[in-house]
Amino acid sequence: MVDKRIIAVSQTVILLLCIFGVYQYSIDQKEADSVGNLSVIDSNGVKHTFDQAPSRVVITNTYAGTVMRMLEIDFATVVGASGDFEDESIWPEFDDIPLVQLSAHSEIDFEALLDCYPDIYIVFASNGMVDTNAIREKLEPVGIKVIALDFYKYDTLRTEISVLAEIFGKEEKAQEIFDEFDEIESMVEQRILSVESLERPSVVMEHHASLTRDPVVLTGTSQWTDIIDRAGGTNVFADLPGHTTHVDMEAIIDQNPDVLMFDGITFDIGYNGFDEEDKCKTHMEFISERPGFNEINAVQNDNMLIMAGEFAGPMMIHGLPHLAKYFHPDLFSDIDTEQYLDDYFLDYHETERVGKFVCQYNGG
Repeated sequence: MVDKRIIAVSQTVILLLCIFGVYQYSIDQKEADSVGNLSVIDSNGVKHTFDQAPSRVVITNTYAGTVMRMLEIDFATVVGASGDFEDESIWPEFDDIPLVQLSAHSEIDFEALLDCYPDIYIVFASNGMVDTNAIREKLEPVGIKVIALDFYKYDTLRTEISVLAEIFGKEEKAQEIFDEFDEIESMVEQRILSVESLERPSVVMEHHASLTRDPVVLTGTSQWTDIIDRAGGTNVFADLPGHTTHVDMEAIIDQNPDVLMFDGITFDIGYNGFDEEDKCKTHMEFISERPGFNEINAVQNDNMLIMAGEFAGPMMIHGLPHLAKYFHPDLFSDIDTEQYLDDYFLDYHETERVGKFVCQYNGG
């Protein structure tokens, strides 16, 4: 007969082993749950989880590169980029970075991209020339997270900066940036509070494609409408559908805008751009010679301007005072709006601002 004491001891050992097993399982589960405990949602609404900050990053456009620099994210993590970073005077860190595509809008060299072994690939979320979903379908299955962020829309800029800050643990730096944004926005807002709606200049913002075909205007969903509104103007085509849309020249003439603005992204202006071929003037002369445009207030009063692409990127809030002063010179006569642009480049790019950033029409 088996000794009852042996049975009791055996049962006790089994019970202890079970208790230890449950405890160990609990610990293992907690550790498993901690993996991927950082999650962010990009501007396509796609959720991404991380167990640590990415150490190998590919970026496609200078807007993303600018925000990385603003957040003081180590550029040593960048293992691939597009040809948009070719200007060594402002992007010296990218001189030897492998090229994965010629520009942010060009075809991707997937072989070169895969050779970089990136953890994440940062790409535009809603740019009409970039098929983000198609890129995601190709890269996600091989373990590359496609992070869709624009950094060129006023209403999402802070959210997108926050996403990148969370991924790389730069929340404190992001808050410093937002505090500066608040200060600039508040200054502009306080000065235009007294402006009645009828005193706001009416604005037509044309896309650069307008040079070669019928007018293409930016509508209410474009980033420029937010900037124009905050600067104390009114986009007269804000209610039209889409991001951009064609309109008849007669529609612009009927609106008789006080200001004609043009997206300057394809002009040789901005950082280290000087419009040496005077294409800005050629463009605005072309616009002024459209049939019937000589009767428009903007043309008669020489209120046409082209603003560099930086004004519609992460620099947009530092550029806000410049546009507000253009719309309401008397309200901002004591504000050195050029200094805001200078400070942006000195503080975030550690370089002096060089180049022509705004072209204004001076008549025929």
